[in-house]
Parts: sequence; C-alpha cells; structure tokens
Amino acid sequence: MENLHIVFWLLKDIGWCLIWKPLGLVMIFPTLLIAILIAYNTRQLVSELCHNLAIAFWISANSYWMISEFLHFDELMVFAGVTFKHLALVPFLLGLICLLYYYIWWKPRHPDSIETM
Repeated sequence: MENLHIVFWLLKDIGWCLIWKPLGLVMIFPTLLIAILIAYNTRQLVSELCHNLAIAFWISANSYWMISEFLHFDELMVFAGVTFKHLALVPFLLGLICLLYYYIWWKPRHPDSIETM
C-alpha cells in the first residue's frame, strides 16, 4: 500500500507540474486516502503514527496549494498581505506539530520504546 501511495502522489504532482488539472485533481483522493489509512494502520506505534500524520497533512497542504493554483485564487488576498496560497501553511504546520510532539515530547520520555514495525 505504501508503494502504491507513492505512485499516486507522483501522478498528482506530475498533473500539477504539467498543469493537467484532471490528473492532479483526481489523484488527490487516492493519495490522501491511502495516507490516512497508513496513519490509521500504524496508530499503535507513536513514531510511525506521528510521521504518517505529518505526511497526510503534507499531502493535504500540497493538494490545497495545487487546487488554489488550478482555480486561480492562490494570489487573492485573504487579509493583510496573506494570500489564499499562504493558507496551505495551516496543514503544513499541523504536520510539523506532529513531528515536534514526537521528537521533543514523546521520544525523550520513552527512550526504550519500539519505534518501527
């Protein structure tokens, strides 16, 4: 499933790069769905869960950014110099928070835990 996930992700980004909207937009769904399923399936291992949640948030941010460019609202202002493209920072930061939680809080308090499957 993880290998297929990479194929979908690459197809999504190829669609974005080539400005082929149908491919880019359609590939959001399997890419994000598999990322969420991978995170769910690894929920017993905090290390894997945090990293896989960060990936799901990354794909969400990346997909939103792509959509904003495809639909030409990426440069529109939301407020005070912030564009709609900048709103992609929300899921990017949520992913970063997942990783910071793991590396700064959880891992130092559980040094002997099993970290991989």
